[in-house]
Amino acid sequence: MAENKNFSVYNVGSFAELADKEIDGAKGRIMLGHLLGLTGCEISINSRKAGEAVPFVHHHKMNEEVYMILSGSGIFHIDGEEFPVGEGDMIRVAPAGMRSIKAIEPLVYVCIQAHDGSLAQATQLDGVITKDKTSWM
Repeated sequence: MAENKNFSVYNVGSFAELADKEIDGAKGRIMLGHLLGLTGCEISINSRKAGEAVPFVHHHKMNEEVYMILSGSGIFHIDGEEFPVGEGDMIRVAPAGMRSIKAIEPLVYVCIQAHDGSLAQATQLDGVITKDKTSWM
């Protein structure tokens, strides 16, 4: 990991190989919070082989989750309802939503967790354009 006062970098490696890796006791999942020093959310990169599933249904006390399906297909379960998901699908689940996911074909997805109702302003109101230039400008 490269570190600087204002940024951190971590390479998770090949998504195709993630399903076979065990990191911090979790197979097929990398939690980026401690790896990047996140302070406002938790992000995990997840990979499930065809037929594999999260082996439990869960909900959260305070955090909403956004699931971003990067590749593959699966079935998402929320509050007893099940529906197909695939590349490009984005799913928000409120803290109380009872959720789980199963891969139909190899599935790679990102899960972002943040405290429900904590977003004070969106990017367009928070971003400040500076006079700095990059090598490509």
